[in-house]
Amino acid sequence: MSNLFVERSLEEIRFWSRIMKEHALFLRLGFTVDQPKLVQEADHFYNVFENIEERAAAFTSDSDREQIARFNMEVYQATTHIWAFKRKVLGLILSCQIITNNYPLLVDHVSREAAYFMNRLEQLNKGILEPLPDAIINENVFFLRLMADHAKFIAHLLDPSERNLIADANDFSYQFDQLLFQAVDLESMRPESQTGPMLTRFIEENRPAVQSLRDFKQTARELIEECRLRSNIHPLLADHTFREANRFLELLDRFEASLTAGSNSLLK
Repeated sequence: MSNLFVERSLEEIRFWSRIMKEHALFLRLGFTVDQPKLVQEADHFYNVFENIEERAAAFTSDSDREQIARFNMEVYQATTHIWAFKRKVLGLILSCQIITNNYPLLVDHVSREAAYFMNRLEQLNKGILEPLPDAIINENVFFLRLMADHAKFIAHLLDPSERNLIADANDFSYQFDQLLFQAVDLESMRPESQTGPMLTRFIEENRPAVQSLRDFKQTARELIEECRLRSNIHPLLADHTFREANRFLELLDRFEASLTAGSNSLLK
């Protein structure tokens, strides 16, 4: 049990600390020259999460459980601070106190990811290692919204001359909005919706859509790296969204395995 706790904790921190670090970079790149204090704060958070990322890489699956639990809480505190920074920036944008090159929805998006990371760290330290039926629905709602947001960001950051790719991104936006609405409907049908077959079907319907979007992001990333795409998309942002789609696919596999294990235990 303790090894699984350590492995899951390090897995979450290694993935999300890099995401948080990159969020700080994207926010920094969006600030204008007359916003040096915000640039400085973003740089601070970049350094904080780069340090966390490096420290997480030094741990192993044999690391002491209590040490990892303390590390989880330390990372949790750092994440609360970057979450507060993101919400502050969003408030400044929405109150027209600053103008940045980041969409308000993008700033809200990255703050939701920080809140998700905080919640995962809390769950781990409470001993919740495997996804429960509630978590399966909630996490799909969370990730489907992220994927819908990504499609919208891609459509709006592509050059207007990239008509075919913009149309593809808009199609993905619509598709994931529909999947999100379906997930929200399922969420409101609790506890009746928390049956193995119902949740399994839910996962099976989401997976091909996520795979298609992941492949679309991969193509866009390669075109950007090869300087064959007209856009305002930073190469790191393209890779960032690709990794998050891959993460969602990994979690869908984990959810399905958890449901299968649960069904088998009921049959014994």
